[in-house]
Amino acid sequence: MSSLDVARAELAFAVLYLNKAEARDKICRAIQYGSKFLSDGEPGTAQNVDKTTSLARKVFRLFKFVNDLHGLISPVPEGTPLSLVLLGKSKNALLATFLFLDQFVWLGRTGIYKDKERADLLGRISLFCWMGASTCTTLVELGEIGRLSASMKKLEKNLKDGDKYQNEQYRAKLKKSNERSLALIKASMDIVVAVGLLQLAPKKVTPRVTGALGFISSLISCYQLLPSPPKSKAS
Repeated sequence: MSSLDVARAELAFAVLYLNKAEARDKICRAIQYGSKFLSDGEPGTAQNVDKTTSLARKVFRLFKFVNDLHGLISPVPEGTPLSLVLLGKSKNALLATFLFLDQFVWLGRTGIYKDKERADLLGRISLFCWMGASTCTTLVELGEIGRLSASMKKLEKNLKDGDKYQNEQYRAKLKKSNERSLALIKASMDIVVAVGLLQLAPKKVTPRVTGALGFISSLISCYQLLPSPPKSKAS
């Protein structure tokens, strides 16, 4: 493969990635929280970037609450424990509420919605909903990792002396476990970010801490949205 073909393939991969509205939103999120980290809550260019990017991101999320409403009424995989089902549906409900209320925050910041006090109140309620959704996600991921771990141990016993890493089913479960572990780390960070945005512990979760964790969480989201690279054809 020539260098030109490699460049074309890489550009095609980038176009495929950037065509996703969710990917552009998460890139903007990384910029937003990176700026928050740099500003540390002090006025200046970094804080201006933080505020303007935050406002711009709200446009990406208009009517996005429909996605979680759909998830709320969608059937769950057969065999899922009731506790995980309830946590998953609670996450969908809280996330849908957060995204719905966030639209009023955007309307307030643009001046379309004139009641600033009400808009600020809705903003705080929406952040509490996001924190609750992140908590539910954390618990769901913990539960699913536990289920995967149990099934992997059972599979190991069945394989006996065979190399478990040569088993396709085992590798698939291991990959899924790693993905859920990454999602668990991200959701845990988002809980702390929400605490910082709500200023529930201002001495411990400072704007710099909020920015740092939000930036790392955003990078994880960007990674999770990467499309699978095309498989090279065997010659």
